[in-house]
Amino acid sequence: MRLILLIILGLFVYLYWPLIDENIRIGKEIIKSIPVEINRETEKDHLSTLREEWNQIKTRINDISDKNTEKAKEPERKKGPNNQYFSVSNIELGDDRNKLEQWIGPPERSSINEYGVFWHTYHDHFQNFLMLAYDDEDKVAAIYTNHDLISSTGGIELGSPRGFVLEQLGSPIERIQKGLTFYQLPHDRGYDLFHIDGAHVWIFYDFHQNDTVTAIQIISNKLEQQRSNFYTRESDELREGFEHQLFDLTNATRMKHNVPILQWDNHAKNAARRHSKDMADNGFFSHTNLNGKSPFDRMEAENIPFSVAGENLAYGQTSSIFAHEGLMNSIGHRENILRADFRLVGIGVAFNLDSHPYYTQNFYSKRP
Repeated sequence: MRLILLIILGLFVYLYWPLIDENIRIGKEIIKSIPVEINRETEKDHLSTLREEWNQIKTRINDISDKNTEKAKEPERKKGPNNQYFSVSNIELGDDRNKLEQWIGPPERSSINEYGVFWHTYHDHFQNFLMLAYDDEDKVAAIYTNHDLISSTGGIELGSPRGFVLEQLGSPIERIQKGLTFYQLPHDRGYDLFHIDGAHVWIFYDFHQNDTVTAIQIISNKLEQQRSNFYTRESDELREGFEHQLFDLTNATRMKHNVPILQWDNHAKNAARRHSKDMADNGFFSHTNLNGKSPFDRMEAENIPFSVAGENLAYGQTSSIFAHEGLMNSIGHRENILRADFRLVGIGVAFNLDSHPYYTQNFYSKRP
């Protein structure tokens, strides 16, 4: 009987060794467990057990082979531009949505932005994070990322020094025209704006990492011209869009800095919205409201059971992207965004009569 078992075992190894050898580092570990299991069976069950184990091996080997094939088909994330100065994850303005979603998959979220189109957010648990917007023909009209997906023909990428960017691209634009009005960009801004390849290109810098590139936003000129005012008129959809976009941007940044991602909390969102609306309606900008209540007082009044908590505020930025990048360049706000012991966040946005948005982030962890 043992001789028969040895012959069968030898035959299986002979027939399936090529498949096992393709995944040798994993296959060896699978094979090592087989003799231990066989020795625990009685002799009359040897043959059936051996068949069962080998069937399991074949299934696992085929799964491994399929995964390796899928991995081999996945394109490089930073191959480089084909037709334009910049690309993000090999994506350029004008690319077809249907084709690119065949390999990056469907968006994780779609929410309205200040241009009146949807930001579609793509990521894998906030890794390889990017946002895309499309025109009426489903062609890419806007791109944003704050992850290491930026490529350019001039060598600009995530982490490039600001001085190098200016050497490559020249003097940035200092003002934006909307209708008959010119809007002067602030001198102490954490970004530069350029016109490249028929697009507005914003390059953001991290003041706390030696003024290096931390993100990029590319907007087609056509889409930029559709926005007739510097500030977009308030709507419920835009408010919710800004809230969810700021949430995604916060988690994408935490992932980039190896900090656990936050969970969305509706209870804290409602508290944050109320504070933003209070500031917008009453014309103040402070963590302490007009009744002298601190963020912690307000969270307690909302029955939010926090053990640790923090609050970030931003005002006047035209989008959540600009609000987030500004908060990351302010050390106290940055520390809240990257604080590892925060587990939940609620984000609330409100607009004043001039359509200037107020942003409130309430971070916290629950009491045990």
